[in-house]
This record gives sequence, C-alpha cells and structure tokens, in this order.
Amino acid sequence: MAFDVAVVGAGPGGYVCAIRAAQLGLSVAIVESRATLGGTCLNVGCIPSKALLHASHAYLKAGGHFAEMGVLAESVRFDLDRMMEYKRGQVAGLTDGVAFLMTKHGIERIQGRARLEESGRLTLAAQDGAESVLEARHIVLAPGSEPATLPGVEVDERRVVTSTGALELKEVPKRLAVIGGGVIGLELGSVWSRLGSQVSVIEYLDEIVPGTDLEIAKTFRRTLSRQGLKFHLKCAVQGVENSVEGSTLAVQYAARDGGEVRTLEADIVLVSTGRRPATQDLARAEAGLRLDDAGRIEVNAHCQTSVPGVYAIGDAIAGPMLAHKAEDEGIAVAETLAGQAGHVNLDLIPSVIYTDPEVATLGRTEEQLMEDGRAYRVGKFPFAANARARSRGATAGMVKLLADADTDRILGVHVIGPEAGELIHEYCVAMEFGAAAEDVARTCHAHPTLSEAMREAALAVGDGPIHA
Repeated sequence: MAFDVAVVGAGPGGYVCAIRAAQLGLSVAIVESRATLGGTCLNVGCIPSKALLHASHAYLKAGGHFAEMGVLAESVRFDLDRMMEYKRGQVAGLTDGVAFLMTKHGIERIQGRARLEESGRLTLAAQDGAESVLEARHIVLAPGSEPATLPGVEVDERRVVTSTGALELKEVPKRLAVIGGGVIGLELGSVWSRLGSQVSVIEYLDEIVPGTDLEIAKTFRRTLSRQGLKFHLKCAVQGVENSVEGSTLAVQYAARDGGEVRTLEADIVLVSTGRRPATQDLARAEAGLRLDDAGRIEVNAHCQTSVPGVYAIGDAIAGPMLAHKAEDEGIAVAETLAGQAGHVNLDLIPSVIYTDPEVATLGRTEEQLMEDGRAYRVGKFPFAANARARSRGATAGMVKLLADADTDRILGVHVIGPEAGELIHEYCVAMEFGAAAEDVARTCHAHPTLSEAMREAALAVGDGPIHA
C-alpha cells in the first residue's frame, strides 16, 4: 500500500507532522522502532525527567518551606519506588494519548526500523528480522537523537549512565558525578541532589549551560551552588575507573589547559555531554542522503533533503535539539506537502531549564549583541521585588530584557526565577510580532502576578521600573 506521507520516527516532531498531514487530508503512515510512541521525549527524556523534578521538588518543599508558612509536615520521607511508579504513570498516560491520536486521525502505525532506499521507498525491518517495503510520495525523516559518548568513559546504564539510566536508578546514590554542565546534567543532578545525593558537576567550558546569556548562567550556577551542587569548571574528564575496592567509581579529570590529574569518587557517574543525531543506518549510501560532519542530515530552508521527496526535521538536522522546534518543523513540512506555506522562525525558539529556579531564554544574548556590534539597552528586574514571588517564597532570580538602542525592538529576554518557562511565552508572542519594549511596558498586567516582573523589565529599558 502506498501513502501520501510516510514519517520515520514517532517523537514530537514525527507524530505532530503525521497528525498535521492527516488533518490536511493526506494519507499517512508512521514508522517507530519502539513499542510505544512519543520518542525519547515522552519515553526516556523530557516527560519522565519533569515528573521526577516535580516530585523531588515537592519533597524538598514539604521538608522546608512548608514549615516557614506554618504548614507542619512532620518527618517528611520519600519512597523512591513509588516516585518512579508516579513517573511511569505519567509517561504511560501520554504515550497512550499519542497512540489514541494516531487512531483518531486514521494514521497507519507500523513498528519496525526504517531505511531509506531511494525517493519514495523505505525498507522496514520488523523485530523478528522480516523485511518489507513501504512506498510513499513523500517521506519525512524524524529519527531524533541519542546521548553522545565520551572517549575513555564506558556507559553501562547501571553505574555509568546517560540520562536514560539516570531516570531508572534503584536507590539514591550517596555521591553523583555529572560530566557536563548542560541542561540534562543540571536537571537530573537537581533531582538526585534534592533526594540526598552529593552532586559534583565537571564542565569543560568556562561556564555552565553554554550559549546562555553569561550573566544569567553565572547567577544560575551561584544559585545551584547554594543548593549544594559543586562545580568544577574548565576541566576535562580523562576517564572513569573502578576504585581498588570496586565499590566506587573514580572520575579522573584535569584542567583543560593541562595540569595534575585529579580524582573524584562517585557511586554513580552521569554522562551528559550532549546528544547526537540518530541518523546511523538510516539510509544506504546509494540513496544520496547527505550528512554534515556532525551526522546531521543536510536540508534546505524548507527541510528538504538532497533526495527528491524526502524531508528531515528535529534533532536530525541543524538547530537546537528541542522537542518544540521539532514540532514546529513537523507542522511546517506537513503544510508544505499539502500545498500550503509552512514556516518556522528559528530565531524565536524558547529554551527552558526546569530546575528551581527555572531558566528560560529567547532571542539574542548580550554576548551575541556585543559580537554583532549592535547598540542595545538592558532592562532588569529582580523577583525579590515582585509581590507574588515574595508571597510564594520564590525570590531568587531576575528578568533581563535586551532591546535595540534606536528602535526599542525587543531582541532577547532571559529569565531565571519561578515559572520562567511559562513566563517566557509573553515575549514569544511579542517578539513574533516585532514588539518594542515600550509595547510590553504599556500593557496592563494583573496584580499580584509573576508576569508583572516581565513588564517591570520592559519599564527598566525606558525610564526605569516602578517597584525597584
């Protein structure tokens, strides 16, 4: 049977593309190697990690901040098995929901591994090894990504783990070493720190969360340090070995510019040095699919690959490896295939770190504007001066707004504080429509709300904030 569209990969980019294509009247098949849909994000990534972040945060608050408010929860404890069961329940509910959406929209679901043979044709390998051919007028490749490895560090997902193994630990490690100070390492490091681990982060670069506005990154690191996380910056990991006793692991590292090799002992080592596109074995050489040096599929502005009728989206192509970026590309490709004008604004893809406090960024950083030689103005407002944040006992952090010095057009916004991941979207809309800082400053915001901090930062770009 031939389809209008065959989507390879049922992660956020793939299944959203399939749904949108079906909504537009195209016949669609989706191929996924997992038994459940949703890709890495729903199964072993975004969703399970957020469930554990939420549960561990609730435990931490119950043991501390509750008492400050007069809510007495004596002898607060946690049950890790039940916490993990809670996580699995959230994952199951969402993956089942995606399966329902496939049925609702008449999408043919196929379990197996796909290989691109040529334009319009895929070879499918079932779990038992049997092969079949799937034909489609258009093929969309959405294979997602996988954890990147590190030379000298052998992952077994038991003691030396990636994010996948870190979400399935059977007990709280006394000492957790995190290799890499990016989003994944800090989120999962926060989970286990809240539950009692001594967490040490080894980062190769000068600062954590590379690419984030430097002032926000430094503020973030200081905040996490107060929570008990320890940081070793500008350090390169040489390897991980079992100790003499065999009961602990020894992480060997040194300053990246040379120096004495030091050892950090840990019970669990989390390797979180980024992700790489899962494009291996996706196409035979004769298919003509071009990859760059990082293994990403090369595409044009419309996500078209070098093979006629074949498109690629999400983590498999250049750009931030974020589920919502993949979703937008999936929608855009589906609309293009249906004869519409699909479009993604890659300059306005928000990024969120779901720690406490949260960090959310959008648009240009101050360092990028300085590099561009663009004149800009800065507006800042601390959450310590926001009434709602103070009433919640969540005063850490600030809003930082960057606007063009001449036109006042908003160029970037960076938030560290309570619910930053929700607050950032006011500026997603504002910047999508080319708003100036004054436009936000003159818009009424309800009181008392956290969103008032977003307005105050816009006021700070002009004559100054009201409450600071």
